[in-house]
Amino acid sequence: MANLSAQELHPLEGRWDLVMEFEGKVLPSWLEIRHSGHETMIGRFVFAFGSARPISEVKIDGNNFSFEIPRQWEPEGGDMEFTGTLVDGKLKGTMKYVDGKIYQWTGTPAPDLPYNDRPAWGEPMELFNGTDLTHWHTDREDDNWVVENGILKNTRSGANLISNDTFSDFKLVTEFRYPKGSNSGIYLRGRYELQIADNKGLPASDIYFGGIYGFLEPNENVAGNPGDWQTYEVTLIGRRVTVVANGKTIICDQTIPGITGGALDSNEGEPGPIMIQGDHGPVEFKSFVVTPILESN
Repeated sequence: MANLSAQELHPLEGRWDLVMEFEGKVLPSWLEIRHSGHETMIGRFVFAFGSARPISEVKIDGNNFSFEIPRQWEPEGGDMEFTGTLVDGKLKGTMKYVDGKIYQWTGTPAPDLPYNDRPAWGEPMELFNGTDLTHWHTDREDDNWVVENGILKNTRSGANLISNDTFSDFKLVTEFRYPKGSNSGIYLRGRYELQIADNKGLPASDIYFGGIYGFLEPNENVAGNPGDWQTYEVTLIGRRVTVVANGKTIICDQTIPGITGGALDSNEGEPGPIMIQGDHGPVEFKSFVVTPILESN
């Protein structure tokens, strides 16, 4: 293993946006590699589902590396084994899945997303018009989204709902409710999940109400009762996000490291849509307003 000091960065260190060939599909993933102390390399990995997973050790040999992680939401089987190499500033490698099958993946450096500290706001966009799904489409045929009495509803687990418009930096204001025990989420730019879930009374967590799934923990859990209308006000500029839930700021100008499980893609440098998770539990929305940022003042 290379001898690494705190003052030196290995070329593999950093955050990487991955694309995985998996069971006939192309799935987004994410990898972070960094050193801990003098010689040990550690990291985090995000697969196509689940939360960010810690990597206890990344073994480095020149520009080659390997690591193993236990399964999370994967079916019964062994640990997942990864090998990779750095070639011309990009990564490529293999994943041995829990069933022993081998899959190929590639990676590019995650882009810097500049922070605009003097935004000029555009016109608010009512993504939900209270009548139909004019501004939306689903990602598959199992569509359980309906509009009833001015309320947008996902009646049961099925397709995700995706906005036709895409956004870079923006502010989102939405009013929602869910039944007891339900679980959903809003994907900012289609890549970063803001969790919606019936978690009242539980400790604050990055996988509970108001968290950026697997990455950012709210400073308190302000989830209301199931069946009550609740609000999110979200500002996303570059990688920095602020979340006001039910009138309280629970995440303030924090950096989202990378994509979360279930993201539409790993193209972090590009604008993306708003996606509402439909493949978990029921959820309802009364309003959904996005105000884009146009330029610096």
